Amino acid sequence: MSRQFVTSPGMMVYVDGVFTDEAKYEPVELIRASRTVVRVGLMLLTAGSGSYRVKSAMAQVGAALGMTSVQAQVTVNEVTVTCHRGPIYRTEIAQTRTIGVNSQRIKHLQNYCELLTPLGEHAEQPVVDQRLADIEKELDRIESRGLLYSAWPNAFFAAVACAAFAFLNNGGPVVISAVFLAAGLGQLTRRAFLHKGFNQLAVTMMSAAVASGVYLALSNLLFSLGVVETLHDSGYVSAVLFLVPGFPLMSASLDLSRLDFSAGLSRLAYALLIMISAALSVWAVSATFGLEPTPTEPITLSVFALFAFRCLASAAGVWGFAMIFNSPWKIALWAAFIGMVANVVRLLLVDNGFVVQGAAFFAGLIVGVLANIIAPRIRVPRLTLSVPAVVIMVPGAAGYRAIHYLNSGDTLQALAYGVEAVFIVIAIAIGLTLARSVTDINWLRLGRETQ
Repeated sequence: MSRQFVTSPGMMVYVDGVFTDEAKYEPVELIRASRTVVRVGLMLLTAGSGSYRVKSAMAQVGAALGMTSVQAQVTVNEVTVTCHRGPIYRTEIAQTRTIGVNSQRIKHLQNYCELLTPLGEHAEQPVVDQRLADIEKELDRIESRGLLYSAWPNAFFAAVACAAFAFLNNGGPVVISAVFLAAGLGQLTRRAFLHKGFNQLAVTMMSAAVASGVYLALSNLLFSLGVVETLHDSGYVSAVLFLVPGFPLMSASLDLSRLDFSAGLSRLAYALLIMISAALSVWAVSATFGLEPTPTEPITLSVFALFAFRCLASAAGVWGFAMIFNSPWKIALWAAFIGMVANVVRLLLVDNGFVVQGAAFFAGLIVGVLANIIAPRIRVPRLTLSVPAVVIMVPGAAGYRAIHYLNSGDTLQALAYGVEAVFIVIAIAIGLTLARSVTDINWLRLGRETQ
């Protein structure tokens, strides 16, 4: 008669009609160790890390606990892990409902996992137990760390980032000021409801409605008072760009470049859902006011002034996004430098007749090369430098306009903006991938996961 195993609480299994101690069939030490490996993967997933880093960290922890191999499959919020110790193995599946970005957590976890030294398969059990206790203690310490910035500073960072976007989208002082206030209130709304456990898509729609509604209300008020001559229709798109899912979008692109379809496609689906949720809300608000997100004419500045303001706006925008991602100041400033260089080069190329996709590729290449050079020297993950640096180049405005025109029935305009947005994101991802490939030969070896 074949045996049937049914897991029950308390490390017991149901075997042939009776509950039996699971340790008779599988070492309890491997069970505890495999759960620690899974815990590391979930902590990195909730912090926004890419699948290759999640797999690598789990493999490092597994090796440090005497496992011969750790095989994993990762999606945007799930991990399936098989841990081998000689002929014995254990498979676990875990899921998290929390999807966010926490650069500080990624940094601490990566640095800690890289310091772990492997234990052999035949390491003595007391040694393995002590190592396991040390790892669990460190994970508890990392997990107990709160966010670096409270709600109001976090809202300020979003306001700075979107105000910088407003300038780069040809907004003047009035538009920049209105976007600053609207984006700050939108991010404040977003953070408050997310921390209360509300559905992320609903919170995104609510935050987009607050940001775009506040901007359009301010614009109408200033217009009625005669302070401005036009309503600056397109400014409200800049006010919601703090909702652009830059981390999952770029992580999805990099995962797909590694042929990791389960992770890449799930992240891409999540990013698209966030953008669609925000765009639908923005469209509803703009339709109420009877406005369209049409691009504005460039502002008139001297060549030197334009260059200086572009440098300032690019650095400020990247810095703001890095701080929203809970980055320490050191990481945020380095990301701002990298993003400033890359984005100004991109804008100069476009000004001189270069195709926007080609300019985006070179910008992504610059970001990737600089991040891959700087990150190891300051002991931070490459992702925490490269993603904030390219977020300011992600065509969020074009994406929102595509959905706006699609909802309005203007298919040709929607298709034009949609194709533009997709190809720019692809070009940036290709630039980042090429940079990683030329600076890290292991990246080209698809059979190995690297940091």
